Amino acid sequence: MQTWIIYAIISMIFAGLTSVLAKYGLQNISADFGLGIRTTVIFVIITAINLIGAKYKEFANLTTLQITLLVASGITTTLSWIFYYRAMKDGLVSYVAAIDKASIIITLLLSFFLLKEPMTPKIIVGASLIFVGMIVLIWK
Repeated sequence: MQTWIIYAIISMIFAGLTSVLAKYGLQNISADFGLGIRTTVIFVIITAINLIGAKYKEFANLTTLQITLLVASGITTTLSWIFYYRAMKDGLVSYVAAIDKASIIITLLLSFFLLKEPMTPKIIVGASLIFVGMIVLIWK
């Protein structure tokens, strides 16, 4: 199995744990405060990884476009997390997570049109099943 697939599976497991842990952790506090705690932990861990691994030396390799895109990615991540935590505070984790994970459809569309990645029947069927699954879960 390729390394990136292993990383993706590990990511999936931790993402699933994240939602349930966050839901419990948000009891008696605001979603924004809970997200602030989570983000602080992320910042400390990633900073340590970059310092210990001397990754900060790669800063000189960055182009202005890369910096702009990474900052934009940080902004969109922040907005996604703010609304995800607010939705989780009030909603059912199973519904919120299902709707959030349907973001893969947006990712796929953007990867086809902007990154020129191949659109295969397998991907189209998979994305369609994700969309239908989300609709089934949120249909009243």
